Amino acid sequence: MLYELHDQPSLEDPVMVMVLEGWIDAGYAATTAAQTLLGGIDSYPVATFDTDRLLDHRARRPVMHLVDGVNTGLSWPSLELRAGVDEAGNDLLLLLGAEPDHQWRAFAEAALDLAQGFGTRMVVGLGAYPATVPHTRPVTLSVTAATPDLASVTGLLRGTLDVPAGVQAVLERRCDELDIPALGLWAQVPHYVSGDPAPFHAGSLALLRQLERTAGLSLPFGSLPQEAEDTRQRLDAAVQGNPEHLAMLHALEARHDEMTQAAPTPEPEIPSADELAAEVEQFLRDQGPE
Repeated sequence: MLYELHDQPSLEDPVMVMVLEGWIDAGYAATTAAQTLLGGIDSYPVATFDTDRLLDHRARRPVMHLVDGVNTGLSWPSLELRAGVDEAGNDLLLLLGAEPDHQWRAFAEAALDLAQGFGTRMVVGLGAYPATVPHTRPVTLSVTAATPDLASVTGLLRGTLDVPAGVQAVLERRCDELDIPALGLWAQVPHYVSGDPAPFHAGSLALLRQLERTAGLSLPFGSLPQEAEDTRQRLDAAVQGNPEHLAMLHALEARHDEMTQAAPTPEPEIPSADELAAEVEQFLRDQGPE
């Protein structure tokens, strides 16, 4: 058994949201979105996964706590499933922690065994990737999905290419085989801030807002709106002080506006779980540099 079950709450059609650290998360947009959910939702662990079997501790080393030379303990990387409710009383499951290094197929089976046991109606993963987009425009989102219908009903960008996959893609494919609607929401983060140690809060906010629309939830945003505005002002000031950066920003704005006018994205309707059907759409990445 890859997990230890702590609780078996009676949940009504929960949505499973997954954010697994270690894969693409430009600007820490997905991680910050997960932290916002944890801070605004009363949640509790229902299962913890065996990280000794799933993780390479040489790559994800535990943190040793030293006090005056005394080893007072270790903090180990974790991987857990938590349960909670959103602001409207809808049940949620949160699959959070480090992306497994080993046994991806077995992990997917274990995670979805839990999902099925709790009656999960939809699985949604969050992520973010660097793209040649300006910070002065609304965040663009793309989608991966287990079915064409689900990919198209979101109204988000869809792409066709081969790209290295994370374990989220494994879960999406297995969900399709189990008839569980599954998709990934991906925020495009300006490439010039994707390596910044400070989170790109606008990306996190866009992910949570789209998660609300797609899954029919009511989620806490915490301080994300104000933090997104503060980040915007900080980036504005930084760009204004450098003529080359300002020219780059104007070029990105012109490109963004041209693409938006050429192919406007329709406002998506909130899909019901019954509307979401069967086949895989490939992952979208921006046409700019990696």
